[in-house]
Amino acid sequence: MVIVDELGAPKTTAAAPAPGEARRRIWSIVAGSTGNLVEWYDFYVYAFTALYFAPAFFPKGDQTAQLLNTAGVFAAGFLMRPIGGWFFGRYADRHGRKAAMLLSVLMMCGGSLLVACLPTYAAIGAVAPLGLLAARLAQGFSVGGEYGTSATYLSEVATSGRRGFLASFQYVTLIGGQLTASLALFGLQQVLSEGELRAWGWRIPFVLGALLALSALFLRRTLQETAPAAERHELAGTMRALARHWRAVAVVLGLTAGGSLSFYTFTTYMQKYLVNTAHMSPRTATGVMTWVLFAYMLMQPLFGLLSDRIGRRACLIAFGALSALLTVPLLTALAGVQNPVAAFALVLAALAIASLYTSISGLFKAELFPIEVRALGVGLSYAVANALFGGSAEYVALWFKQAGHEPWFYWYVTAMSAVALATALSMRDLKRHGTLDQRP
Repeated sequence: MVIVDELGAPKTTAAAPAPGEARRRIWSIVAGSTGNLVEWYDFYVYAFTALYFAPAFFPKGDQTAQLLNTAGVFAAGFLMRPIGGWFFGRYADRHGRKAAMLLSVLMMCGGSLLVACLPTYAAIGAVAPLGLLAARLAQGFSVGGEYGTSATYLSEVATSGRRGFLASFQYVTLIGGQLTASLALFGLQQVLSEGELRAWGWRIPFVLGALLALSALFLRRTLQETAPAAERHELAGTMRALARHWRAVAVVLGLTAGGSLSFYTFTTYMQKYLVNTAHMSPRTATGVMTWVLFAYMLMQPLFGLLSDRIGRRACLIAFGALSALLTVPLLTALAGVQNPVAAFALVLAALAIASLYTSISGLFKAELFPIEVRALGVGLSYAVANALFGGSAEYVALWFKQAGHEPWFYWYVTAMSAVALATALSMRDLKRHGTLDQRP
């Protein structure tokens, strides 16, 4: 099979894998995914423990005001993602995916350790929230690079014809990071009192995250490089090269705006929504979200397989349409839910829709860009949209609630889902126009 580039020049497809290659690919997916899990655990444990440490760093105001402050710091971490996406994307395209993935997990370890050791407002005053902000900025920078490089790496190492299934493990481990964070808190809630969790117990998950990051660093040292030096173009990882693929950047921006907003609404924000709006106890809400995330994680390979059958574009169109139609009814129902089983069913229904996007989130982006600018294209364009719409989800939702117009947030999520739908309808079929089998 011959593939042509934008100028009509022929490009040959990748050679058939050598004996033993399948085993090496599987190990690379396992090792790369494990590191991804740890990175996202470290990043999300902040969101799940915020209910307990918010008064320690922002003692003034009611619960909504304290959560609004912690959500602002959470969103600030996302603002570092475009910088991290640019830096690590350029680094991965010029020096290899493996080197970038090692550096990102090392930086995440440092940020998690800083949060674990940070004194409270009562001890050092205004320096405490500033220190919290600095740690989140470092973690945001790190995870901004993690998404692009891990999505690129897992997409490149996956075999043609099964890429949807294999690349879905990026979100299996991303959700697994959230689930592990939720489980860590749920476990602590069983052995520590409410007062102990607020006093010092919330620090334990951050210490655990730093230790896990060191383990991930060891695993990633064994990764097989997917972009050897011989394949790196002289313009690899440059903004000049990326500018040639502005249509692909626009597609990533449009789909990520709706996809990330929906994802963060029904995952990280949902715990607070169940407590602050549906008036569940923190322990009940954590239990509901733990089981939801477990089921959601198991969905990803199934939806990845679906994309191998019907195509990425069809899955993305279905996501945009269903999300635009059902977000308002689902969030309205969740606002008045009292039964944990009903809450589980409603949140899982929303995340089943989101799975049409998340299971192939990294893959369809990687299929849009050629190898010499793939990590930069995936990482930077995703990080920009994710910072603007995903990272701000909690802050916007809480702002609307504090202003007395909480339902307006439901329509905001709906509008961005409609943007994702329009973008999916305008994109090309990646089965015929994908770039993962091309070489520079």
